[in-house]
Amino acid sequence: MIRFFLIRAFRALMTIVLVVTFAFVVLRLSGDPALTIMGPEAPPEAIRAFRAAWGLDQPMWVQYLRYFGAIARGDLGISMRDGQSAIQLVLDRIPATLELTIPALILKLVIGIPAGVYAALHRDSSTDRAVMASAVVGFTMPSFVLGLVLVLIFSVTLGLLPSGGQDSWMHAILPIITMSIGGAGILARFARSAMIEVLGQPYIRTASAKGTAWRNVVWGHALPNAAIPIVTIAGFMVGTLIAGAVVVESLFSWPGVGRLLVVAVSNRDLAVVQCILLLVAATMVFSNFVVDILYGYLDPRLRSNQARH
Repeated sequence: MIRFFLIRAFRALMTIVLVVTFAFVVLRLSGDPALTIMGPEAPPEAIRAFRAAWGLDQPMWVQYLRYFGAIARGDLGISMRDGQSAIQLVLDRIPATLELTIPALILKLVIGIPAGVYAALHRDSSTDRAVMASAVVGFTMPSFVLGLVLVLIFSVTLGLLPSGGQDSWMHAILPIITMSIGGAGILARFARSAMIEVLGQPYIRTASAKGTAWRNVVWGHALPNAAIPIVTIAGFMVGTLIAGAVVVESLFSWPGVGRLLVVAVSNRDLAVVQCILLLVAATMVFSNFVVDILYGYLDPRLRSNQARH
């Protein structure tokens, strides 16, 4: 188990390094922050002074080494736009993002998994078809389209909910619903497929033949063995909490990390963008790391295979 843990930890670290490196290179190849922040009308001397002040006049490999050296010291940079600490700007926005993403994640799990399990237990029935049709519509509809539809219905037509802002808990309802529906549909499909596969296994028929109550068969045998694919997709959703908020926060004018990322990209504020991408990468890698560890406990065969390799 220690070997299993160390290998997963090393892979997680390498993934973060690769993601940060990719983001670093792409950001510097996609445009000049000096021209974006100071404007094309700025004197050439001012542009050169700006680049020198922020180290943008150095070769990219020098900037890269300095950036990773700063990360090693816990320094994630300063915003080129307002001179504040990039990490502080991000930390100030995280609570607002969590106000949406955590309820949305809970709603996905509460709706998606029971719906998928129920559909599997009533396979090929009208209920099954209705649940799966709803799931397909939910996860295939883009979040910005769904958000606009909800605003049109509940804000413009019915006037029941505000269309944007963060003034009260009612402002969070539409963003949370928008973020929840697609994930709930995905979870429902995964849970249904996993349960159908498990329910067809011989040990399920054996348990039923022994006279075990069907409820105990489902909860004690089927659902635990169907947990691995469900844990996989749930872990992925945890990892994309911040990344998934970008569109929704922009659509509903919610002052979270996602909206900050959009503004920072448009302003070419490199330190802020890199800080957010590092946070997103770390969140995704950590959630996948936790899922890998859970795999080892849910299915001991994975630990054995890892030890042999």
